[in-house]
Amino acid sequence: MSVVGIDLGGTKIMAGVLSEGSIKARVTVPTPEEGGPAVIEAMAQAAQAAIEAGGVAVQAIGLGTPGPLDFKRGRIKFAPNIANFTDFPIVERLEQATGYKVYMENDANAAALAEHKLGAAQGAESTLYMTVSTGVGGGFVWGNRVLRGVNGQGGEIGHITMQPGGPLCGCGLDGCLEALATGPAMERMALAAFQREMNTRELFALFQQGDPRASRIVLQAASWVGIALASLVKCYDPEVVVLGGGVALNAGQGYLDEVLRSYQRYMENWIAPPIRLAQLGSEAGLLGAALTAALEVGEA
Repeated sequence: MSVVGIDLGGTKIMAGVLSEGSIKARVTVPTPEEGGPAVIEAMAQAAQAAIEAGGVAVQAIGLGTPGPLDFKRGRIKFAPNIANFTDFPIVERLEQATGYKVYMENDANAAALAEHKLGAAQGAESTLYMTVSTGVGGGFVWGNRVLRGVNGQGGEIGHITMQPGGPLCGCGLDGCLEALATGPAMERMALAAFQREMNTRELFALFQQGDPRASRIVLQAASWVGIALASLVKCYDPEVVVLGGGVALNAGQGYLDEVLRSYQRYMENWIAPPIRLAQLGSEAGLLGAALTAALEVGEA
C-alpha cells in the first residue's frame, strides 16, 4: 500500500505518491493567491492527479504545511505567506475534499523526518535538522517520531534568542537566529555595508572572491549558525546533525568552514556529533509529508 504526500508552500503545491521508499509520481501546481478554500481544492486536485499518475492504491495523505499549527484540532493557526488561513481547519477540509485520512506535520519537521529516514541521517537513532534559507527551520527526530512539544512549537529553532536587543524578527521579537543568519538578514546587512540593494547570489559571489565586507557579513551569519547548533546539541544530544537550505548549500565552502569552526568552538569539552549536509534538496518536504502518513498507517 502507498501514501500521498503534499508539500504546501506559499507559491507552489507539490503532491506525490510514496511507494517502496521513493516518490513514484509528482504533480506541482501554483498555490492560489486567494488562499483558503481555493488552496484546499488545488491540493485535492494535485493529490488526485498524482494518484492517477502513480497507478497505485493509496491509504492516506500526509500534509506538510507552514505554521504554527494546532495539531489537536487539525488547524493552521496562521500562515504568513498564504491568505485566509487563520485558525483554518485544514485537515478536516482536505479530508472532505479527497475522501482520505489526512495526517498533518509542520513543513520543517517533515523535512527533518525525511532526512532522518531517507537522507543524510539515514540509519541514525536521532537527528537534529536545521535549514537556513529565507528563514530558519528545523526539527528533532528520535526514532520515527518528530518532537513537537505540548503546544506544537517544538523545532521552532529560528526563533531562539541569540542576541537580546538585536535586529527585529518577523515573529515580533528581537535578536532571533532568523533575524541574524538568513538570506534576508544578510541582504539587510549588505545594504548597510555597500549602500545599495544586493541579493544573496551577488553577496555570495563577492564573498567567494574575497571581498572583505561580504566576508564579514557571510562569516558572521555562519558563526551564528554554528553557535545555535552547538546550543541545540547540548539540549537534544542527537546522534547526527543535518544542515540544509539555500544559504547553507549555496554560500560556499568558506561559509561551511565557519559554521564548523564556530560549532566546534562552542562544543569544546563536549561530545560533538557530526554535521552532515542535507541530501534530499527540494524533495525533503514532500518525502517528509508522505512519511508522516506512512508512519501513522504502519507503512514505514
